[in-house]
Amino acid sequence: MSKGIFVTATGTDVGKTYVCGLLVKKIRDFGINCGYYKPVLSGLESDGDKLIPGDAKYVLKTAGIESEPMDAVTYAFEPAVSPHLASRMANRPISVEKIKSDFSNKSKMYDYLVVEGAGGITCPFSMDGKRLLLDDVINALDMDIIVISPAGLGSINYALLTVEYAKQKGINVRGIILNGYEKDNFMHVDNKKCIEELTGVPVVAVVEQNAKELAIEKDVLLNLFKEIK
Repeated sequence: MSKGIFVTATGTDVGKTYVCGLLVKKIRDFGINCGYYKPVLSGLESDGDKLIPGDAKYVLKTAGIESEPMDAVTYAFEPAVSPHLASRMANRPISVEKIKSDFSNKSKMYDYLVVEGAGGITCPFSMDGKRLLLDDVINALDMDIIVISPAGLGSINYALLTVEYAKQKGINVRGIILNGYEKDNFMHVDNKKCIEELTGVPVVAVVEQNAKELAIEKDVLLNLFKEIK
C-alpha cells in the first residue's frame, strides 16, 4: 500500500514547487521510492524546440528522478494563466476522472507520492458547467494536505484562511511549511508561533532562502503521508 500527501499553498508563487523538490529529495535520500505528480499545470516553458512543464522538470531534477517531465503531469497548458482559463483557451476540459486514473497509476509506481496542486487551495480548474476547484480534486483523491506559506508579513492571515477553508471542505491539514524563513528575524519567529496557535496545525518545517535540504526528522516527514486507497 503506497502513501501520499497533497501539497498546496496559501497562494501563487510562494515556493510550492521548490518545497516539493526538497520533499521528494529528502524522502529519496532516506532510500525510499518516492515519486512526484502534478495533475494540472499552466505555463509551459520553452526547452529548445519543445515546450515542457517547468515545475515537473525542476522537481524531478532536484529529486534525482530519471523521467520525462510531461509524464508527471496530466494536463499541461502553455499560457501562464489560471487552469480553468488555460483549459478553456485550449478547448480541453479538465476531467477529475482522468486525474484520478493517472493518480492511481502513479501511486502504483512508488511507495510514497508527493502530489502538487496549482496556485492556492481554491484554484479553479473548471468554471464551465459544473465547477471544479482544487479542493474538489483533493477530496476526489481522498488526500490530506501540507500547506506551504511564506514566512514574512501577511503569512498569519494567509495561513489561517487556507487552513480554515480546508477544514470547512473536510480536508485534513497535516502540517504547514514556512518558506523563506529567517531564523534570526523576530517577525518570522513570531509568525511561526502565531500560525501554530491560531490554526492548531504544526509548522513541521521551515525552509530558509536557497536551502538545498529540508530540515525535518524522518519520522515526522513520513508521518505526514496517508495511505492511498
